[in-house]
Amino acid sequence: MLSGRVIGEPQFLKAGVLPNAKHLGVLTASPVGLLASIAASRLQPLLPKQPPFSLDLEDSYTSVMNLEGATALVTGAATRIGQHIAQGLADAGVNVAITYRNSRDAALDTVDDLRSRGVNASAFELDLTEPANCIQVVEQVERGLGPVDVLVNNASSFTPTPFPTADHQGWYESFDVVLHGPYHLSNLTSPGMVQRGGGSIINLLDLSAWNPWPNRGAHSVAKAALLALTRQLSVELAPQVRANAIALGPTIPAARFTQEQVDHLARRTLTGAWGDPSQVASAVRFLIESDSITGECITVDSGERWAHVRNRFLDGASGGQSGTASSTDS
Repeated sequence: MLSGRVIGEPQFLKAGVLPNAKHLGVLTASPVGLLASIAASRLQPLLPKQPPFSLDLEDSYTSVMNLEGATALVTGAATRIGQHIAQGLADAGVNVAITYRNSRDAALDTVDDLRSRGVNASAFELDLTEPANCIQVVEQVERGLGPVDVLVNNASSFTPTPFPTADHQGWYESFDVVLHGPYHLSNLTSPGMVQRGGGSIINLLDLSAWNPWPNRGAHSVAKAALLALTRQLSVELAPQVRANAIALGPTIPAARFTQEQVDHLARRTLTGAWGDPSQVASAVRFLIESDSITGECITVDSGERWAHVRNRFLDGASGGQSGTASSTDS
């Protein structure tokens, strides 16, 4: 068998030019080398002599968004995940407007906490099912705290929506809160972001965006649509505004959960534990400050999305005796 051998580095490689037949003859005398030399000799005349463009990295580089003194609007932030996101932004020097629907007292307490962190903060009652109310609140936020630089669409609805059904109210309300509200708020705040030359929109999802949840059809379909909206916004608003999403797993147990339910949900993750809400806040800040990321979704779920794969293989290895029903984990 014929083989070729290279001793040292050929000069054409050092020069960074395309090899021609003569160059390839230095590398090998094998039939493969002969064919490669013929191909290279035919390709050479087709290539432009000069690059069609030049890239000035210094001119094309965009600096990281400066959070100090920026204004963020976080929906559904009186309690739970939204509250942690608002606190994380406040710790970064961001002035924060939070919205609530029913939790007025909790919202006022959160505002006091945010102000104690050295930033301006206000709470606004917002009904995301009413587009006119979205307009009103954005105007109030911008009058009180300044133009919105960061929009975090966190508010959600988890209304049961069995199918088939004769009652469609839950379906419409879920879509208004989960999808139409973020659409209207993005539509209202993004023009100013574009005009000022920068901004960030972050939408909060969960795993129902990929895996349909029984009896929660409206929620699942609306979350999947919100993921699609995220990608659409990243295209429509580029390059000034970036849009991304964060998909959550079990993070803060609902007050109604029993300890057995909490433990069960923990076992459905790869880490075997619930997530840390402060890490969700960190993910939000990471996306805001990462100017090279847009149209993407970060999953912060303790590995819940893929735990069913591991459990399925473990069940098979143990003859199905592990006691874990993989079908409930998908």
